[in-house]
Amino acid sequence: MRAENAAGEGEYYVLEDNLRVPSGVSYMLENRRMMMRLFPELFARHGIAPVAHYPDLLLEKLRAVAPQGVNDPTVVVLTPGMYNSAYFEHAFLAQQMGVELVEGQDLFVKDNFVYMRTTQGPQRVDVIYRRIDDDFLDPQVFRADSSIGCAGLMAAYRAGNVNLANAIGTGVADDKSIYPYVPRLIEFYLGEKPLLHNVPTRMCREAESLAYVLAHLPELVVKEVHGAGGYGMLVGPAATQAEIKDFAEKIKAHPERYIAQPTLALSTCPTYVESGVAPRHIDLRPFVLSGKTVSIVPGGLTRVALTDGSLVVNSSQGGGVKDTWVLAG
Repeated sequence: MRAENAAGEGEYYVLEDNLRVPSGVSYMLENRRMMMRLFPELFARHGIAPVAHYPDLLLEKLRAVAPQGVNDPTVVVLTPGMYNSAYFEHAFLAQQMGVELVEGQDLFVKDNFVYMRTTQGPQRVDVIYRRIDDDFLDPQVFRADSSIGCAGLMAAYRAGNVNLANAIGTGVADDKSIYPYVPRLIEFYLGEKPLLHNVPTRMCREAESLAYVLAHLPELVVKEVHGAGGYGMLVGPAATQAEIKDFAEKIKAHPERYIAQPTLALSTCPTYVESGVAPRHIDLRPFVLSGKTVSIVPGGLTRVALTDGSLVVNSSQGGGVKDTWVLAG
């Protein structure tokens, strides 16, 4: 996101990290497709970098992580099913990559190999792009009541006969209690300082930070460390006294579950709303593909808080999206 820094200058900040099953790339692609259809003259007049090749890049990265010795890997997209809120994206990416979209019931494990049920009989699966959280992947290892995973999947994974993207455990980086340490992790492992700063963050499990947060709740944004989608958070400047009081009790009861950040003035973008064209707060979600090399698509998902004055851009909270342009040099 872009917001004012201490000097009052516009600066990009990293608001969060999404490594487990980051979503929204299908909206980036559909936004661009719709804009090109509606305003072809703009794309003819300006050198706007393309994003349509993202599915090709994704498939290339997935094929590159196939088990050793597999030269023509079979890749599938594993979805929880049609009732998942991101099912459109799962189906869209599978169709764009030209691979099968499967549910857990479409897979089975035999002799530590994963197979897909097809009309021509079982077909071995080498790489699974999973859009299912760790807990539901394999009822023999994680949640025993999971009906959307594949029994025995982890045994095949441990045997090196199938690969999963993203890897098991990457979701730890999504935890907001890990977020404050990311700059130091970058320095330790890469020997570099991050180019983009994190938002200053206080961890409520620390006594000093807890005291500060409770004393300044009306000025802060407080989030659950495991929260997502704009749920379980308090935006102090927009909250009532009753809401602040109730949230303070939640923090006192379980301080380890919360972090707090200053309320930043997110940048705005002209947006067409019911009253006409008006400024609305935005943030940017870029999409990075990491394999043997790292690729970033020249674009991304710009999320918009459609409610006047709101800083919550999540689609689950009524947010919208915009096409994002990067001008080609």
